[in-house]
Amino acid sequence: MFENYFKRFGFLPPVITDIPTKNIGIVVVIPCYDEPHLENTLFSLLSCTLPPVAVEVLVVINAPANATKEVLEQNNKSLSVAKEFSEKYSNSHLRFYFIENYNLPQKHAGVGLARKIGMDEAAYRFAFVHNLSGLIVCLDADCTCKKNYFLEIYQYFKEQPKCHAASLYFEHPLNGTDFENRIYKVIAEYELHLRYYKQALKWAGFPFAFHTIGSCMAVRAEAYMQQGGMNKRKAGEDFYFLHKHIPLGNFGEINTTCVYPSPRPSHRVPFGTGKTIGRQLLQPNELSTYNLLSFSDLKFFFKQVNDSCFSFSTLPISVQKFIPEKEWQNKLYEFEKNSGSQELFLKRFYLWFDAFKVLKFLHFARESFFTDVPISAAAKELLMSKGVLTESKMIPELLCIYRNLDRT
Repeated sequence: MFENYFKRFGFLPPVITDIPTKNIGIVVVIPCYDEPHLENTLFSLLSCTLPPVAVEVLVVINAPANATKEVLEQNNKSLSVAKEFSEKYSNSHLRFYFIENYNLPQKHAGVGLARKIGMDEAAYRFAFVHNLSGLIVCLDADCTCKKNYFLEIYQYFKEQPKCHAASLYFEHPLNGTDFENRIYKVIAEYELHLRYYKQALKWAGFPFAFHTIGSCMAVRAEAYMQQGGMNKRKAGEDFYFLHKHIPLGNFGEINTTCVYPSPRPSHRVPFGTGKTIGRQLLQPNELSTYNLLSFSDLKFFFKQVNDSCFSFSTLPISVQKFIPEKEWQNKLYEFEKNSGSQELFLKRFYLWFDAFKVLKFLHFARESFFTDVPISAAAKELLMSKGVLTESKMIPELLCIYRNLDRT
């Protein structure tokens, strides 16, 4: 498996020359591009309680071939700090390594490729000691984590041997002195949007309702290689990566620890948290999100499919307009022909109407049927639909409720 993966999907040969310890069990991969505070992340990991297995931290300090002088200078500062940190704090139980690549092809340079370089290196490390169950964990260079981070990740996968990948619980900081108050306000809105989206999908009956955040995911080395490794996308790499693993089943959620991503605006990616924060800071109004009516139509649609009610005329109008009748009939024929049971039929259906198609539907419904609404209104309406009573319209209080829902 190892040789086949690296031959088909490998991007670079292994870089680290040190031989991994035989009991290596966790490798944390951190892409680092133009990051002024990498040491905060490293110290956060250093303060974590160590598990019974050895841990390695791989930081991929990267830049495209056409990077600016300012970016390269910051990267060099990060590399200098990182090397000093590694020399001072690495030991037999926790090692810090740094991969430097300032010549990434402009076409692919970005967070996806940086993650791939680090995750492939982690796979090489596990291949060397023949540890197919080794855990490749993703973090970002502007995050910190709870002190039980390593322990809870290790314990979860130990207790769930069939689990091949998992998302980790996260919370953005909502106050402090590192950023202006407006940024904390906007990140609360954005995090509420993320949690509303997940809970709305869950309420609609979608079986693949999980968070897909790049700094909050873990995968076994075997599953990583079986699914072709990390992609090279400049943004959204986490969504595409995890949604190759989620439909396989036995996907986990580790809610007993916490990652704390930065709320800062960012120019690094074309979309995602940092980009959304930067854009929303320029807007006077509250962040908007998908209308619950779109999820309500999905809920009705999924129930019809689960109940084997396939008449096109009874589908929600928004779904009828999204899926042409001929395509619907052809898909039904295909699923029924190749499914010997209701379980197999539903599996085929949700592999077709997957997370990508759901997102396309929501965008279609937004344009043609149900306009976006303020996140506080949508979040409260969903809580009422779920039978969770609240009088609050304040975003911090709503977010607290949604955080609790995600942990349970």
